[in-house]
Amino acid sequence: MNDALPKWVDIALIPIVNLFLALFVSGLVVLLIGKNPFEVLYILVNGSVGSTYGWGYTLFYATNFIFTGLGVAVAFHARLFNIGGEGQAALGGLGVALVALSVNWPHWALALPAAVIGGALFGALWSAIPAYLQARRGSHIVITTIMFNFIASALMVYLLANVLKVPGSASPETARFVEGARLPNAYDVLPFLGFSRSTPLNVSFFVAILACVGVYFLIWRTRLGYEIRSFGKSEPGAVYAGISPIRITMVAMLISGGLCGLMAVNATMGEAERLVLDPVQGAGFVGIAVALMGRSHPLGVFIASILFGALYQGGAELTFEMNGMTREMILVIQALVILFTGALDNMVRLPLERIFVSRRRRPSPPVPTTPLEAGGHPEKGKVES
Repeated sequence: MNDALPKWVDIALIPIVNLFLALFVSGLVVLLIGKNPFEVLYILVNGSVGSTYGWGYTLFYATNFIFTGLGVAVAFHARLFNIGGEGQAALGGLGVALVALSVNWPHWALALPAAVIGGALFGALWSAIPAYLQARRGSHIVITTIMFNFIASALMVYLLANVLKVPGSASPETARFVEGARLPNAYDVLPFLGFSRSTPLNVSFFVAILACVGVYFLIWRTRLGYEIRSFGKSEPGAVYAGISPIRITMVAMLISGGLCGLMAVNATMGEAERLVLDPVQGAGFVGIAVALMGRSHPLGVFIASILFGALYQGGAELTFEMNGMTREMILVIQALVILFTGALDNMVRLPLERIFVSRRRRPSPPVPTTPLEAGGHPEKGKVES
């Protein structure tokens, strides 16, 4: 966080201004293709949060983004740019599927903790190799993690097509999980809110909330979190204080990969109820934008995830209800939000910094030093002196 700005400006005002600019430019693009931007905005908002159906999908997508956003955020605190969320979440799906298929689970309350461990473990292991290459060999984490995304994709295709596929089936997917390994959705848990039986929102949303709380306490309430933040602020200073760069790089990336792997609990166990090809569907990359917009704070990540979940769900409704609005147009709007909250963040930040710095440097009125300057009577000043 920048010390030149008040906390509320950095956490709240700048993201809001960035979002407004992104929506304004998106409105201009919509206007150029001959559509009414206010009508588009209404459909977008109503389709995402205007009904329990919309909320079910919005929060389902948001759950994915919370996990990947938290994973990227933890790496950010250590000044590590983890772009491997896609691959780590995909391998997390493999861990979840192996756990769900290996035991005839009697109840989901027993299967869920095991799936959490499996998803986090496989995601962490997939991030361990790029972390080791960065810590020991100096290989840049951005290059290695993005390469491992492609390796993970090829590995999953091979496993689903040759190893885990149901015998006699043409679909590259595993068998459905047993009934005891299927997570209850919002209809089962909160029927009084009006969710339908088919809503994808499930109890893994509460796991995501617990993950937000856990990351907060890890980063700001533990010694390890202090070491991660210290290393991210100044590596030479951290080394001088006795913090090992190798250990922090490995630990931060393992936690980051584990959080990304947890996304599979929602996508694989909660919604698909089996392992399919590409269960991540870009959530790993969206997590980068979520972490940037949320300022790597769990509360900010949570709010930004709901925003991007609303964009995903509202965009799907928009392509269905308005002729001429293609999926590519929705991607343009999402890309503009990412552009303004990430790459063009300094366009808003730097002018605000200048404003607040100039206010701090504004000279204060001189302090009175004599009775006359203080407004007193000159003769009285003489007698007293």
